[in-house]
Amino acid sequence: MSKVIDGRPDPKHISTSFVERQNLTMRTAMRRFTRLTNGFSKKLSHLKAAVALHFAYYNFCRVHSSLHVTPAMEAGITDHVWTVAELLSAA
Repeated sequence: MSKVIDGRPDPKHISTSFVERQNLTMRTAMRRFTRLTNGFSKKLSHLKAAVALHFAYYNFCRVHSSLHVTPAMEAGITDHVWTVAELLSAA
């Protein structure tokens, strides 16, 4: 059985700023998304893996300057900053 979940955001607070910031972060962090490049993925599966790895690193390994912790720690998903080796072994 399907359950519809939707929100009712206040139109005064609707903004694309958060999405555009995330797009910029992804574009600057991964060569695949920079413009006029030869670093593209030849297979869709490789692109998906690169994006998943980027977001996993971003959320579990990288301490953010505004939060002073990782987003995963802020959300209560983990209690420590992961190393890259720990991230890869979890995958």
